[in-house]
Amino acid sequence: MKSADLDKLARRHGISPTRPSPDNREVAISNAAKRKILSALKVELPAAADPEAGASRPEQEPADQKIPTSFLPDFLAGTRIWGISLQLYELRSPRNWGIGDYQDLAEMAELAGSLGADFIGLNPLHAPFLADPDRCSPYEPSNRQHLNPLYIAVDRLPGFVASPELERQLQRLRRADLVDYVGVAQTKLQALRGLWPAWWQRRPADEIYDPDDFDAFVAERGDSLRLHALFECLSLSMAEKGRGAGWRGWPADIKRFDNPAVREFERGHADDVRFHMWLQWLAHRQLLQAAERSRKAGLRLGLYLDLAVGEALDGSATWSEPNVYISEATIGSPPDPFAVNGQDWHLAGYLPSAIASGDMSPYRRMLNAAMRYSGAIRIDHAPALRRLFLVPAGSGPDGGGYISYPQHRLLQTLADASAEHRCLVIGEALGMIPQDLLDDLKAARILSYRILSYEQDEEGFRPADAYPVLALACISTHDHQTLAGWWRGADIKARCDHAIVPPDITREHLRHRKRERRNLRAALEAAGLNLPAGLAAGASRDVLRDLTVSAYRFIAGTPSLLVAVRLADLTDENNPTNIPGTSDSYPNWKPKLSVALSDLPASPLFVRVAAAMREERPRR
Repeated sequence: MKSADLDKLARRHGISPTRPSPDNREVAISNAAKRKILSALKVELPAAADPEAGASRPEQEPADQKIPTSFLPDFLAGTRIWGISLQLYELRSPRNWGIGDYQDLAEMAELAGSLGADFIGLNPLHAPFLADPDRCSPYEPSNRQHLNPLYIAVDRLPGFVASPELERQLQRLRRADLVDYVGVAQTKLQALRGLWPAWWQRRPADEIYDPDDFDAFVAERGDSLRLHALFECLSLSMAEKGRGAGWRGWPADIKRFDNPAVREFERGHADDVRFHMWLQWLAHRQLLQAAERSRKAGLRLGLYLDLAVGEALDGSATWSEPNVYISEATIGSPPDPFAVNGQDWHLAGYLPSAIASGDMSPYRRMLNAAMRYSGAIRIDHAPALRRLFLVPAGSGPDGGGYISYPQHRLLQTLADASAEHRCLVIGEALGMIPQDLLDDLKAARILSYRILSYEQDEEGFRPADAYPVLALACISTHDHQTLAGWWRGADIKARCDHAIVPPDITREHLRHRKRERRNLRAALEAAGLNLPAGLAAGASRDVLRDLTVSAYRFIAGTPSLLVAVRLADLTDENNPTNIPGTSDSYPNWKPKLSVALSDLPASPLFVRVAAAMREERPRR
């Protein structure tokens, strides 16, 4: 195929001819990259010179139509609210099993409500790989339409009785500073297996765990639930045989859900499949209960759940619905100043041609799975509403390119789902984003996501009154150090230590951080906030705690409707949740909080920041 014909075919299928470079230039993507991306989109290259051959034309977006608007609660018209954001697994309690659970979540929501908060923001609760628990990133789930059973509070289930041996195991899991996902999974699954036969055979009447509700749940979730449960059974079986939890390493005859060997396996493991459906139902019941307890505690928004931008390449979702996912390419990001080689997130994305198709599209089903429990959702990497960066198999990010998505149809799907579930939508759009995307999200009444350290320009930090009203403002997220860590430059040091950024650029970043510290200090002083003495790069822990309180007062003073207070800031954590760009060199998604849930009300920094939020954002 001639280069001009290839370019035409690539444009026709939404492939951008250029990508950004670390020095902010647009560079052309190669013809090889275009061919690989077309193949990943399941577009056959025509043998003839005619680029119109080989594939049907993608459905065109409506032109110049009004942007659909998502749901916004009426009470937000007259008030600004705040809440607490956290990673559910990081919660410590004397009764959990070494990992935060849905019971901890309910208790955290009640504590937040007593302090005047209006929401709890959470990491994604999507289903992981139970057969490979150490694949623990909540942003690389096996399936976004189902829940994480590791968060089930087993001790709250009817019929549970702890043995002395189990208590010894639990004490070890609780004492660990990192979540032992393998130990947690083994212990919980063994206990749940022990409870399942009696529950299934007796089907006891229970207000929360009603067998009739289980039957209705199975009927409502249909093939999606059955196939996910079947995948879990196969995954556990294959992992035991050394073939891995993900389907790409399995024998050919079970790599697709519709193969005869899979049907035969299902017939021989009917009880196991029901057991895994039961786990999903238990997670569903306990999360619903936590959501209800949050509302009773006075949290007007309740829970807000995070949605990952994609799913694991070899998980339940891509196994059970192969025709709706991109193949032979993964989601990532192009080279930029903070990741000069770019990033490959090793995630599968929906095909642009399939994502919004049908009455109950894949995107709508994914939204429903989160919105049924929450008063708000946060879309991780909201630019995916318009485009995604694909890294073709066998290439690095510098060999990738952007593809377009049907933005209008996705915004309409969001608007419809949010109206049905009365669920507010937050869109995280950071890094390299299309210039007018934020305007479109604002018109769609999707709240932007404003992180303090990102709200800067050539003149320094933006003043509090420059923040938009339709936004969630915060100081940091799971991908950042705490404010104290940022002030010390711990994030810059970590990127250098883990070879994400070379030493020469690290030195430049350290010089820039020195200017940023001066600018932040100037912004806080301009806002009338008193700053502690001794506020230098190597400031003491006490001084940095004072800075944290002042910074939260600054954020609380913005006009933004929502402010999220990160729990890790309030417990003064030294270890970050996640260092983007690392895998084996840092225990991402494992560090627990240093303060137990029951001790939070007596933690000085927790108390001070909560008091500041109540003063700056009194409930109205």
